[in-house]
Amino acid sequence: MGIMPYTDIEKALEFALSLDIPFWPQLPRVSFYEDMYAQASQNFPGMVVDTENKRLNFSTVRFEQELGGYFEKMDDTETFALSEKYSMVYHKFLAKETGGYYAIRGQITGPVSFGFNVIDENRKPIIYNDEVRAVLFDFIQKKVNVQYHELRERNPDAFVWVDEPGLGYVFSGYSGYNDRQAQEDYLGFLQGLEGPKGLHLCANVNLPYLLNLGIEVLSFDAHQIEFMPREYAGAVAEFLRGDGVICWGIIPTESAILKRETPERLASRLIDYWEVVSRNTDLTQEQISEQALVAPARCCLRDISEEGDEITAQIQERCQFSTIEECIVERAFTFLPELSWILRKRYHLHD
Repeated sequence: MGIMPYTDIEKALEFALSLDIPFWPQLPRVSFYEDMYAQASQNFPGMVVDTENKRLNFSTVRFEQELGGYFEKMDDTETFALSEKYSMVYHKFLAKETGGYYAIRGQITGPVSFGFNVIDENRKPIIYNDEVRAVLFDFIQKKVNVQYHELRERNPDAFVWVDEPGLGYVFSGYSGYNDRQAQEDYLGFLQGLEGPKGLHLCANVNLPYLLNLGIEVLSFDAHQIEFMPREYAGAVAEFLRGDGVICWGIIPTESAILKRETPERLASRLIDYWEVVSRNTDLTQEQISEQALVAPARCCLRDISEEGDEITAQIQERCQFSTIEECIVERAFTFLPELSWILRKRYHLHD
């Protein structure tokens, strides 16, 4: 979970750096340039960032005009680097001392999500344009690699995951870009990535599909699946046998749901998932736990509980100096140490 509701950069960084594996926060409320799609758009041909109206404008004509110049600059890492203009937060994070952590994490919007979100002059998602899509996958690939090297200079166990909520759309019958096309494009995309190949998805998931894309780290909203289908067990086991790591986003970030949960309840749900995998494969729960990370399930820029909800009012009363969303995020993250301790104790894990 990289997107956070803070407007105070130092506060957001302090919070992120309090974790076992810190990350640089994306703070769209600080500036539209900090938006996940705006950040990924820097130097993509045909693109103009409209900060006044907070939108990205893509022109196919401009894309064709700028493509030659873009190809000439492809060997320059600055073409794919994230500048201070597009993320003050990222550069402040790079200036922090992070070498002593287990690892540090970066993130970037994935090509599928970017391609679905950005539309051309005919209001058509650019992912449907074959030429633009080919450039886009290569472009994001190079941006991942540049970010990975910048983070690895600060910590040898750095990794970057690709944020891909758009992969939740490829199974829709209304999508002109389907799961087979996405899988084919992703195979080539991942082969060119340097460092651990990570994917983050907070939309509804087809877990076997994601685990078979060729990634090494998967982060997903594990809370919303509610139970682990037995049919998923084989894919989970095969992924873990290949030394994959799963980040289980088990802590909800909606006030009404979070209020009902405790670290003990969430640990019990996660253990239930792992029991299903263990019962239907040759993996033990201990093996599963050794390759597990835990995290909040989703970002929280807007509390999606109903307006006037009593729970939201209670949170507002407690949050005298923060927004409701900041309080929800902080509460979700405060569950992590206890949740981790419960799981470590159960499975006899050590630091």
